Parts: sequence; structure tokens; C-alpha cells
Amino acid sequence: MSDGVGAPGGRAYRARRRVGSAVGRWLPAAGGIAVLALAFAALGAAAPHEEWQWDLPPGFPRPRVPAENPMTVAKVALGRHLFYDTRLSGNGTQSCATCHQQARAFADPQPRGVGSTGEVHPRGPMSLANVAYASALTWANPNMRTLEAQALVPMFGEEPVELGLAGKEQELFRRIRAERRYGPLFAAAFPGEADPVTLVNITRAIASFERTLISGRAPYDRAEHGDHAAMSAAAQRGEQLFFSEQLECFHCHGGYNFTGTTDDVTKGFPEVEFHNTGLYNIGRGHFPADNPGLMAFTGRAEDEGRMKAPTLRNIALTAPYMHDGSIPTLEGVIDHYAAAGRTIADGPHRGVGADNPNKSEFINGFELTAAQRADLIAFLHALTDSSFITDARHANPWLDTLAARGRPRRPE
Repeated sequence: MSDGVGAPGGRAYRARRRVGSAVGRWLPAAGGIAVLALAFAALGAAAPHEEWQWDLPPGFPRPRVPAENPMTVAKVALGRHLFYDTRLSGNGTQSCATCHQQARAFADPQPRGVGSTGEVHPRGPMSLANVAYASALTWANPNMRTLEAQALVPMFGEEPVELGLAGKEQELFRRIRAERRYGPLFAAAFPGEADPVTLVNITRAIASFERTLISGRAPYDRAEHGDHAAMSAAAQRGEQLFFSEQLECFHCHGGYNFTGTTDDVTKGFPEVEFHNTGLYNIGRGHFPADNPGLMAFTGRAEDEGRMKAPTLRNIALTAPYMHDGSIPTLEGVIDHYAAAGRTIADGPHRGVGADNPNKSEFINGFELTAAQRADLIAFLHALTDSSFITDARHANPWLDTLAARGRPRRPE
């Protein structure tokens, strides 16, 4: 996810209806009963005004949801369509799903994001797995707290360009109104509005869909709740290493979502953390100019290089790693932390990351045998939730319909 600025040991540590006349207004222009059938097929068997029922993994609390945007079945269905629709880019080439791919736990295989105009971004798109629990949504912006607000950044941001909709708001609305499926979907999601196709409603629907992207049924979770055979012996040994004071991984990647930046209905206040991991040390304490981290927002020198620790759920699927995709493998990430920071021998970014004066107190280095490294990798793979990346409820709702019509698969 974009920041919204230009490029400038143990287990004790683990936290635990109705459619009504609004739709009727769309039917003559939208194709009548056939279109309504498409809309209800997307919604499923439940009534479109039905309140969203959370299907939460064991041990997961309810996410906190803004009072002004309550979750409904109809809103989630609309948001899913918008999330996968390339109409939401200025040139019609990209959707939200272009950089947040289900097979990658809604992350991007690119080291850094590439926008619809080909512009390369300074940071990589983060996984959206469990984004409903994120108390800060991007790598370094402490002020980006709601999914509704964040959705505006890729749509309309210009430095860098992502979806490239700046100045094309009316074109966006025209495209949406021209797609016959959207009429019933918008009317069901926002009943009583004479013209529900608004920017506020678009962002509320996308945010509602994104809050359903909850992952918590990996082998680790099954083992945690009694199915001890779900994790291999190697992964179980790796778990002990991960939660040990020797490695200290859990200090920044703890709790049910394996990150310290978390919010839910059980918390009195959101937890927000940013860390400097010694990834760079240019000169004395500096990071590349296009990635100063939290300092870009606070102006404080000691915040240079501090970034959000992302969730480690599905981490084996979200390579390459770090905010700029500069470490390609999990093995490389372990090398980085074992050395207490990365050493870059030459080039413009040369420096000894372990000596960065702003580095987190938890990055102290460690030694592992080859067998222990393999065990730690096995544990990280045990955080992969295969059901999440294949869940049809999260998949592209456009493909089957477009194929049946014999049309190109334009929306992703």
C-alpha cells in the first residue's frame, strides 16, 4: 500500500434487506432481470442488506470497523467487483488486484510497485492479508489509519502515479454507470440514495471488501488449536527459535497477526510501531533519499529508516522482502538479521547497516547452525494459509461472466 506521499519464547508471548425500489430504478436501463440475476449471483444466497457475518479464525477478535461504514453483504460484493476492475485506472490497464494478487496473499511479486503508466514506485505494495487489523496501513505513514482514506491514494496520487485517476473522476463515474452489473450492486449497497455512484461510496465498498481478507488457518494455527501434526517437527523447532530471546523475532512480529502494528475491538487504543532494521547506513544513519521512512512525516532525524513491520502471515508467498524489495529470499532475510544489519560493500548505498545509529534495540544479531536455519524457514512456511489464497469469496468476480460473453477479460 502507498504511503500517500511523493517519493522523498514461547507461547506466552502470542496474543492470542431488502433491495426495494432503489434497485428497481436501475432495471430498465441496466438490462432488467438478467442484470439483477448477475448482481444477486455475486452477492450469494444472503439478502443483499444483510449485515456481514464475520467468519473469523479461532483466536481472532473482531476487527474494528468505522461507524460510518458498517459492513454489509451487499457492500462487500460491490467492493469485490471494484477491487478487480481495471476501470479504476485512468488508462484502463490496472486494478487494485494488479498489485495485490490473491495467489501472493494479496501482495505483489514486483520489488517495487509499478503504476498504470509504468512509473516505478519507491516501495513495494504490502500484503492485504488481515489488513482489517492494521492500525497503520503503509510502510511509513503513521497518519494513514483507515482503508477508506487509503484507497484514494492509489486512485488519485500523482507522485508517484499508481492508478492515475487524477482529474478523471467524471470519466470514472461514466465507466461505472456504463457497466450494467454495477447498477444493482450500487443500489443494494447504498439503498435510498438517488445516485449512489460517488467517490465516497466507491472507497467505502472497496474498504469493506478488503476487511474480509482475513487469514488465520495456516498449519501453525491448526497446531496452535490442537492439531499438533499440522506442523512438521522442523517447523515446531523453528517456532521455538522464532519466539526465543536469542532471535527476538516476536518483539516486532508478535500476536495473532505477527506484527506489532495492530488494532481490533478488544484494544483500548491502536498499537503502532515503526522500526529501523539496519537495512541501510549511508554515511551515518542515512537511508536512500526516496525512502527516509517515518522521518518523512515526523521530521525527526532519529526516525530515518523506521518502517512498519509487516505481518509475517503468508510470508513465504510475498517475496521479495523489505519495503523496497531489496532482499529476494527468506534465507536472505535471515542473513540480514543474523548479521544485525546489512552490509553493502560498494555503490551509492554502501555502508554497514549494523552500525546504523537509529537501528532498533532488538536487532542484535545471532548465530544459527544450518539445521536451525532450515527449521526457522520451515516455521515461516507454516504460516502459509492455503485456504486464504484459494478462497473463491476473494477471487475475481468478473472472469467467468466475461468469458461466457466471449469478451476479453478486461477487469482483473
